[in-house]
Amino acid sequence: MEVRPGLPGEAGEISALALRSKGHWGYDAAFLEACREDLTIDPAWCDGVRLIVAEEDGVLLGYARIAGGPPTAELAGLFVDPPAIGRGVGGLLLRHALRIAADLGIDTLEIDSDPYAEPFYLYAGAVRTGTSPSTVDPTRLLPHLELPVGRPG
Repeated sequence: MEVRPGLPGEAGEISALALRSKGHWGYDAAFLEACREDLTIDPAWCDGVRLIVAEEDGVLLGYARIAGGPPTAELAGLFVDPPAIGRGVGGLLLRHALRIAADLGIDTLEIDSDPYAEPFYLYAGAVRTGTSPSTVDPTRLLPHLELPVGRPG
């Protein structure tokens, strides 16, 4: 398994992966369709730095994206394709995203987490600081987390 920058030509494939990943949690088709725009990757985000993918044998397994900063930025997406969930892909992507954030001078990554993903981020050291309204349904509140970036050595 390797982590590398996402390529602009992969934006459609990455977007489809994000939608499949969201669907893993049992959301109905109408909700997933409502999420489609938010989960669509703009090829311009594949800038060689802020959007990374994990792949194995040429197959995309997941991606992570950092937006904004410093000093505070957003982990704007971290999704793993359902067949690869439980294989360490999410942790690998998060570790790489934290290294990139540190290199960019970012101190904290803010995360508006899917409720099902919150335990993953808490285990990684994030702290819940409140809630944020979902962009898809403002009556649905998402856990708002902050993850310290830290600095190596």
